[in-house]
This record gives sequence, C-alpha cells and structure tokens, in this order.
Amino acid sequence: MTSMAAKPGIDTGRPHPARVYDFLLGGKDHYEVDRELGEKIPEFMRLAAHENRAFMRRATTWTAQRGVTQFLDIGTGIPTEPNLHQVAQGVHPAARVVYADNDPVIMRHAEALLVGTPEGATRYIEADIREPGVILEQARKHLDFERPITLSLIAIMHFVVDAYDPYGVVRTLVDALPPGSHLALTHVCLDGFAEAGEELNKTYTSAIEAQSRSYADIQRFFDGLDLVEPGLVATPRWRKDAPVPPRGERHPTYAGLALKR
Repeated sequence: MTSMAAKPGIDTGRPHPARVYDFLLGGKDHYEVDRELGEKIPEFMRLAAHENRAFMRRATTWTAQRGVTQFLDIGTGIPTEPNLHQVAQGVHPAARVVYADNDPVIMRHAEALLVGTPEGATRYIEADIREPGVILEQARKHLDFERPITLSLIAIMHFVVDAYDPYGVVRTLVDALPPGSHLALTHVCLDGFAEAGEELNKTYTSAIEAQSRSYADIQRFFDGLDLVEPGLVATPRWRKDAPVPPRGERHPTYAGLALKR
C-alpha cells in the first residue's frame, strides 16, 4: 500500500476516519498514520467497510428505481468507484447528487473525480455532519427540497458521539426533507464483540472519536419513518442477491432504509 504525498494545510500527524476507511477498502489515498491505524483494525471490520459500500449501492439503486432523482450523501469519504452519483445517474442520467464532507483531502479528490453525467448535476460541499443547518443551507443551492431526496448517512453517525446530539442531527436533516424522501443509514454495533470492542477502544477510538451503539439505539435514528423491508438488519442481509451470512452469525454493522411519508 502506497500512501499519498503530504499536501500543505492537511494534518498528516493524526489519522482521519475517511482516510482510514480508504485504507480498509484497499485504496491509496491515505497517509502513513492512517495505514498504521488501519492495520490494527480486526479483519471483520475491514469486511464491514466493503459491506457498507455495497449497501450504499443497493439502497441508492432501490430508491432511484422508485423515482427518487435527488441524493444528499453526508460523510461521503474519498471517492471509491462506483460512487453514489454513478449509481444514481446510471438509473436516472439527470439525477442530482450533493456530497458533503469536512476533510480537505476529500474535497480535492471530489473536485477532480466526482464528475457526473452531462444531464445531471454532481456537487460537493465542505461541511461537518455536526452542523446540519450549514449542510442544509448549502444543499438547498443545488437540490429542490420540494421533491423527494435520499439522505445517505453511510458509516458516519458512529463518529457523532452523544455529546454532539446525534439524534438531533439526524432529526434536523430528516425534518427538512419532503414526503417521499428516504434515509439510508449504516452504523457500527459491537454487541457480542466484547473482546474486539475492547481492542478497538484501545486502538481506533483512542485516536479517532467514535462510539458503537446498540441495535435499539441505532433503530432510534429511524423514529417516525417507515423502515423498508427487511428493516434494520446486519448490513450484508439488506436486499443482497448473493449469499449472505446465516441469521445467527454476528456482524459489526447494521443497515436500514426508511421512507418519510
């Protein structure tokens, strides 16, 4: 794995979740500090990173096939093909996609790589998930909030610890969406992974602020919404055509897609 050359103005002394995620996905857009942390993460979490990306593709396709042509992806991470706009515009060439993240590395890559179809629109805004009002203000410049939008929160909310009111953040975002919109969300859940959870606390969460939540706590993000079948399930079980793990097998992330009526 070859890490990126350092760029001015970017903190290469501390790992960043998006760059560690890039390492877990097999990418090359990270620094040595990100690789060192990523190598300490258990193998099952690496597999979970790939499952999160696969869920994003399935959920985006599912909502696009049902007529949604606008997407707001917060915590997009470093571009990894196929990106959300490629999936959405593969169904609707005129689909409009807004990406939001708070890391300058991602911004630079987004500006260069997140290019959509001529018919559609792909935009990037630099903003922090913990400031949903700022995200909405910027997103309204590119999306029509009178028409349905799919809000994508893939592997991001476990980085919003309780001190930042994660449920209030999601509620602010969802309340701004019109009826017919969807919320797609995945979240780490280490219930049943006691030993691995302790190890992650010593390595990952000591370097990057994050927290696992229980199944019940993850389900709270969908309060007031109608979960699409099969509901909130282990990420690889959500509408996957390929073989999935047995129901009794543990998995460290859960995924759900819900409709706002």
